[in-house]
Amino acid sequence: MNEQNLLEQAKQGDYNAFVKLVEPHERRLYNLALRITGSREDAEDVLQDTLLSALEHLKDFRGDAAFGTWLYRIAMHNAFRLLRQRRSDTISFEELTSERIEEEDEPLPHPEFIAEWRDPAELAEQKELRRILDEAIQNLPESYRAVFLLRDVDGLSTKEVAEILGISEGNVKVRLLRARLKLREILSRYFGDPTKVVKHKHP
Repeated sequence: MNEQNLLEQAKQGDYNAFVKLVEPHERRLYNLALRITGSREDAEDVLQDTLLSALEHLKDFRGDAAFGTWLYRIAMHNAFRLLRQRRSDTISFEELTSERIEEEDEPLPHPEFIAEWRDPAELAEQKELRRILDEAIQNLPESYRAVFLLRDVDGLSTKEVAEILGISEGNVKVRLLRARLKLREILSRYFGDPTKVVKHKHP
């Protein structure tokens, strides 16, 4: 049974159809929530809240975007709401989806520390690689982190990310580039070849 048929049945109150509808998305939604909140317990809460919200508001889903995109948007909203409850300095989902966070015509920042990376095979053998990568992602500003997780980690298209966050595709590209530059700088401090460091000189 295809997604559209399941959606129609779920809207009519068929819970089994709803379960089949959301099941393909659950793992990715959980992983997204985990990377945003940094806590397995919080990620579980976000996933449950997302599924409950989707069930409660299923009749409001008009199909303007893909069903998975709609679920992602709910999950992002719930994850950042929970994160904001934990940390008062966290921006809200509404602020995250504001175009004013990043203007497309603002100049890109110059990384302060960049070095050529060592052999990737050598880096992959390091036991702490995953922890360092996750920590680096966590240290990204929320507006960059959200785009990076959706686009580079989950593999969604620029259009899908724009729909989830309610911003322009151009803004998605700008935030993604800024996220990649920031991550490159952070990770260069761990994985860069110290003999090939390039430091940016301020004018």
